[in-house]
Amino acid sequence: MTIPGKEDLIEIYRRRAKNYDITANLYYLIGFREWAYRKEAVNALNLGLGDTVVEIGCGTGLNFGLLQSYIGPEGKIIGVDLTDSMITQANKRIQENGWSNVELILCDAAKYKFPDSVDGILSTFAITLIPEYDEIVKNGSHALATGKRFVILDFKMPSNWLSYLAPLAVLITRPFGVSIEMASRHPWESIDKYLKDIRISELYGGFAYIAVGQQRK
Repeated sequence: MTIPGKEDLIEIYRRRAKNYDITANLYYLIGFREWAYRKEAVNALNLGLGDTVVEIGCGTGLNFGLLQSYIGPEGKIIGVDLTDSMITQANKRIQENGWSNVELILCDAAKYKFPDSVDGILSTFAITLIPEYDEIVKNGSHALATGKRFVILDFKMPSNWLSYLAPLAVLITRPFGVSIEMASRHPWESIDKYLKDIRISELYGGFAYIAVGQQRK
């Protein structure tokens, strides 16, 4: 399977939008603790009450509740996603929870203009799908306020013997647009390039990771 283009990704996620939350939770069947990893990634942002956070590839808004618990109603979430159907599902989540502090933006993340002095940038299981991931991290790093963090949670190719299981891992994640060719994309290296106080943790035997970088202007 070749790397899907942006139009391909839009169609993939349009088809999956309504049932995305259910299918994402199926990873638990193979021992992948997705929700625990999401909590760990959000916690790594070190957000506080009243903060503004941008989520790249927000999807259906699975992380919004976690983010709300840190920033409170006086804070703000800006969710950016490429797919209209995912934005529609995210908006339903917002309405159901009565959140008035979430702004949704239908946009190619590579073309998104970050607001100045944001307090955190998050991407979970999304940025590896974007060819211009390096540009996104660069632009995001310039937008972060001093001492604030950019956090990525995503899949990767393990560097140990488990790499032999990569074809199986790709088979499982293929419905979400993942391909083995994406192994050449290393967003954590962009975190290391543009930010400081880098912390990278491997998860699930090296098939996933959390990368954290802090802005020090």
